[in-house]
Amino acid sequence: MFPALNLSTSNVSDVDCQRLQELNHRSIKVCIIIVLGVMITLGNVAVLLVISSSVAGWSRNSRYFLLSLTAADSAFGLLVMPLNLWVSLLKDYTEGPDALCHVVAFCNATVYSTCMYTLATISLERYVAVFYPLQYSALMTRRRTLLLIAFAWCFPLALLSPISFPGGIIEVHFSTASLVCNPSYSTNVAYSLSLTCLIFFPCSAVMTYANLRVWCAAKRQRLKLRRYGCALRSRHNVAARVLVPVMAAYYTCWTPCMAAMIYNAVSGSSVPEWVEFVVVWLPTSNGFLNCIFYFWINRNFRRKFHFVLQRLALALCPELADSLGWSNSSTQFVSDVLVDGVHGRSSSVSSTCTLLSLA
Repeated sequence: MFPALNLSTSNVSDVDCQRLQELNHRSIKVCIIIVLGVMITLGNVAVLLVISSSVAGWSRNSRYFLLSLTAADSAFGLLVMPLNLWVSLLKDYTEGPDALCHVVAFCNATVYSTCMYTLATISLERYVAVFYPLQYSALMTRRRTLLLIAFAWCFPLALLSPISFPGGIIEVHFSTASLVCNPSYSTNVAYSLSLTCLIFFPCSAVMTYANLRVWCAAKRQRLKLRRYGCALRSRHNVAARVLVPVMAAYYTCWTPCMAAMIYNAVSGSSVPEWVEFVVVWLPTSNGFLNCIFYFWINRNFRRKFHFVLQRLALALCPELADSLGWSNSSTQFVSDVLVDGVHGRSSSVSSTCTLLSLA
């Protein structure tokens, strides 16, 4: 009798330790998600404050595409993360799939897909501007620009709509490993693979081809200008500084997630707990990295952001603005932007277009 009691007590202790370990892991994961969400939200709110008005050196079409990208990235912090954290707090893990989890999974997949399509449309716009500069106005009209943006937002809604229907062809479950409502791709391998073929691979192909062509053209142009003594050796390599980090961040953030999804669909088994957590939430960090690569390395963007801070400080706390000497620098900022407008665009999305059109 006593050995049985000791065995039962040992089993209870093991269960309690396992639950305590799960709670500790869950607390760490929630903290990571919250910190990442705050970083993404603050970064993209700052971007929206700046590009909601004109920025020197950025065309109207570029601003439209970048606003679309910023909105998609902001959805990570304002929609995806709060919804999944809310479900993780409300849902009983012993329960099966429900309508709420289907809706959350649909929002997750839609935002992820929209971000990839938006990045692909930005690469396409850059490619047209570089290789067809004289036809750019005719090819990239305002109507076509808005149609491309609408496609990037609406096509994922239609393509991923089966996820939102409980009892449909895609089952959804809440993953305690990643704290996300995930579609059970293993239940429909053909649909899972078709999603990958219609979203990740086309967007990756467009981005890789367009950015690689632009990078090669910029390199040839730089060598040609240097050969004729028209380029300064100290001038930064704009293409390498913008295009290479953008593509490296894209593949680093998105490839593990797509690989894990294909692995789950084909093998029917899941990856380890922390591996799943990392690969599921890693694409959201691309929403913060986009702020750095597309905006913060742009001199005009930084100057405009500084000007916005000055205006806010003057409106909310004039004493602080006077103590920092911002009250007298606002007018000087406007004249500096007019003078340095062309040079400051060298690290923006349209920077390579300007560099190559000089020849």
